[in-house]
Amino acid sequence: MPNKKQPELSQRHHMTIPWKDFIRNEDVPAKNASLQERTSIVGRIGISLLSCGTGAWRVRDAMNKVARSLNLTCSADIGLIALHYTCFNHNRSYTQVLALPNTGVNTDKLNILEKFVSEFDDRYANLTIRELHTAIDNVQKRPKQYTPVMLGLAAALACSGFIFLLGGGLPEMLCSFLGAGCGNYVRAKMGKRSMTTIAGIAVSVAVACLVYMASFRLLELGFHVLSEHEVGYIGAMLFVIPGFPFITSMLDISKLDMRSGLERLAYAIMVTLIATLVGWLVATLFHFKPGNFLPLGLSPMLLMLLRLPASFCGVYGFSIMFNSSQKMAIMAGFMGAIANTLRLELVDLTTMPPAAAAFCGALVAGLLASVINRYNGYPRISLTVPSIVIMVPGLYIYRAIYNMGSNQIGVGALWLTKAMLIIMFLPLGLFVARALMDRDWRHFD
Repeated sequence: MPNKKQPELSQRHHMTIPWKDFIRNEDVPAKNASLQERTSIVGRIGISLLSCGTGAWRVRDAMNKVARSLNLTCSADIGLIALHYTCFNHNRSYTQVLALPNTGVNTDKLNILEKFVSEFDDRYANLTIRELHTAIDNVQKRPKQYTPVMLGLAAALACSGFIFLLGGGLPEMLCSFLGAGCGNYVRAKMGKRSMTTIAGIAVSVAVACLVYMASFRLLELGFHVLSEHEVGYIGAMLFVIPGFPFITSMLDISKLDMRSGLERLAYAIMVTLIATLVGWLVATLFHFKPGNFLPLGLSPMLLMLLRLPASFCGVYGFSIMFNSSQKMAIMAGFMGAIANTLRLELVDLTTMPPAAAAFCGALVAGLLASVINRYNGYPRISLTVPSIVIMVPGLYIYRAIYNMGSNQIGVGALWLTKAMLIIMFLPLGLFVARALMDRDWRHFD
């Protein structure tokens, strides 16, 4: 007899899993399929959600819902880019270990997968295993909604709004717009070529800083802009703030998903360190120094009114970078406009410390996200993270690294402490909001 043709093996470093090789019986509904076939569906749902950047609690919740629909019991250990899980059925069990080649954020795919999971018992559980894998294939093959040029424009819009909220004026906003736009365009192009995370962050931040500095020199020569406006170069690199891993790490730790939380925190710290170190090196070459922004000379009322659209633009831009749909990005923008403006006004008009104001802003964002989630089903994390990313103290973190690099350890430690307090209070605000509005979140079992 002729030898049976062997399937072609994946040549990738992270080998592609042939999911449809698990299929044994083409005509049997998924609920009646073999343990191995049903387990493959549970795992594929989990790893697909993990690839969207969401936290361990949400991944486990989705895997549990699908497992219950398929008459299985699931136990999962979830990290940043890998999960180890076992499905039990009567006296048998089946275990798999799955891993991703990289991590990222895709809120559009996250929204679709959450709807898929919520409708699984009613619409999908009686399909065949092949039909289920085909449905998941359609989600995974869904292309990103925005081109590198559009992602560059989104970063430009977000960072120009960001730098105004920090106290910058028109020169800083214009140069940040150009620098961040070019930097994120380069990062998106490198991402499409599967370049490593560190290379993408380092090169894009260097490009952003160089474009800021070149455009500032042109403004200085052509329009005699004051040299003090150079301090806004920090705004050009704020598009790399790892908001999703920062926030989800703390939320996972709060639910005792320590593996996922610590891995996400380590990833967020790595990205932040690479970005700030590259920014510091480029600034040192051009003798740019972080400092205080020149006063804008605006009345408190006018400043508050301008903070609303600036916050909207910042959140909207970050939402686009997270591949949110237009409706989702606009919704997050309005949330961020309310929550972030409230935070800034509390700092300016009261004696409230910035960390406490950040808690209040995040709490409001979390409450609004819960209301919106009940109205249209958008995932809370897809709304809350963009709306509080602009609250992450990127300027404080950069000043900390810059001063430490200049051997001013005490000053650097002071800025780092301020940044850490705010970063810790942001997810705490979301946790409290979720605990108030979500009965399941309040309990550990």
